[in-house]
Amino acid sequence: MSSERPQVAIVGATGAVGTTMLSILEARDFPVSGLRLMASSRSAGRVVPTMWGDVTVEDLTTADPAGIDVALFSAGGSRSREHAPRFAAAGAVVVDNSSAFRMDPNVPLVVAQVNDAAITGHRGIVANPNCTTMVLMMAAGPLHAAARIRRMTATSYQSVSGSGQTGMDVLSHELDILGKDRDLLVSGGWSDPGGDLYARPIGYNVLPQAGSFTEGGYTDEEWKLVDETRKILGDDAIRVEPTCVRVPVMVGHGIAATMFFERHLSLPEARSLLADAPGAQLWGDDKVPTPLDSAGIDDVLIGRVRPTVGEEGGISLWAVGDNLRKGAALNAVQLAELLIS
Repeated sequence: MSSERPQVAIVGATGAVGTTMLSILEARDFPVSGLRLMASSRSAGRVVPTMWGDVTVEDLTTADPAGIDVALFSAGGSRSREHAPRFAAAGAVVVDNSSAFRMDPNVPLVVAQVNDAAITGHRGIVANPNCTTMVLMMAAGPLHAAARIRRMTATSYQSVSGSGQTGMDVLSHELDILGKDRDLLVSGGWSDPGGDLYARPIGYNVLPQAGSFTEGGYTDEEWKLVDETRKILGDDAIRVEPTCVRVPVMVGHGIAATMFFERHLSLPEARSLLADAPGAQLWGDDKVPTPLDSAGIDDVLIGRVRPTVGEEGGISLWAVGDNLRKGAALNAVQLAELLIS
């Protein structure tokens, strides 16, 4: 597809990622000839002010995709599986933010600024990686291109916005409930605030489980780190040991990673590669990057870069990024920019 001013649709436009997609399109002055917003029947009829005028939200189920050039989907896997193929059949290129098509061999899985060339192989659908994988790839990608990663241990610290607006609401509620008596948080005797979004309370807590348990005792979030890393970097031989943790943070996924390479990669070379990486900022040890630092910005922040000590020859680092922006909405818009370029 090549169109200087495409007709654009945002599907899932009223959700946390969808609204961020809209704000990023506006901020980047994306060359939209016309904008359509779609969501579930609950949101249909809502009028949303945009820089291209007021737009009425359409019901995705009955919306006609004719004339749409680019459709940015963030409506969940089931809706993507149902509707993305019909949008593609109508001539749109779908950039899908769900897990529905990520491991489909006929669908490119693309991190803008890491494996841009993969997008040229699309057949009407392009997949956005998982938000955690995305942040990690901004650091791992440049190092892999230079020295080829052979194995990696990655532990994520994922914010509650990875569970959508509901996750942020749950954290706020639990902080209010559990924070009423600090002594109980120290000595025990606190009362479970209830709720079924997470297996255990997230307020003032850390959950060593992000996602749902699947085969081998690993969660689906952990398997995404394994499978998506290999597909994005184009190397099925990379060995990944993942652990995904949910933390009481509103926005910003952090990943602590240790990587070993095909050839020796010195600390100065690693730092130089990361300092030059597009879409990333390398921070020194004088100020370590945190989720609060990453919130609301496009770049992924990288810090704590150091040589391994338990086994020589590797590089350990920390990367953190806004999971609603580079982890989802920003990357989708960047892929749309690649498609029209």
